[in-house]
Amino acid sequence: MNAAFSSGMVVATMALASCDLSSNGVPPDLKASVYRPGNQKPVDSVLKVRVGDKAPDFTLPSVSGKKVTLSSYRGRRNVVLTFVPAAYTPVCSAQWPGYNISLGLFESHDATLLGITTDNLPSLHAWTVAMGGLDFEALSDFWPHGKVASRYGLLRSDGTTERALVVIDKQGVIRYIDVHDINQRPPLEDLIGELSKLD
Repeated sequence: MNAAFSSGMVVATMALASCDLSSNGVPPDLKASVYRPGNQKPVDSVLKVRVGDKAPDFTLPSVSGKKVTLSSYRGRRNVVLTFVPAAYTPVCSAQWPGYNISLGLFESHDATLLGITTDNLPSLHAWTVAMGGLDFEALSDFWPHGKVASRYGLLRSDGTTERALVVIDKQGVIRYIDVHDINQRPPLEDLIGELSKLD
């Protein structure tokens, strides 16, 4: 582990520790609004992409009002796609604020973070505001419903997405995939470790 990576992880860990996250990491102001679906089947889809594949391109609307196209980052930035199942659910409501606190780590690896859910834009907007805002693009894969998640093989049978991370290099090639247990938050250090391999 190099010194920059180690130092960055210490800073991110301290930032997360200093943020008042209670109830499994859900920000306190959001706690009453969170829907608790209970324990779910860990994975409920069949992956359609593999490490080494060109990442399927897409254009999705963002809460920011922009349309975001994956291929627009090609040749310039690494990209991390963070698919989360649904707005206002416990793990998702802790995972994205944690990434938001740690954006400096993504930046240090020339990586742009793009969040994707199958929620519609009004719901996604309300949720991101309730989380205190996000400094990365939150994209809606609502219509045609779950089209992007389906192309990646990440659409669950209930219409939500898997909790998944896809790291794409500057050439548009998938370098890492983590289809994580939907009931758990993926470890940030694993993701940043994979990004460090692209340096």
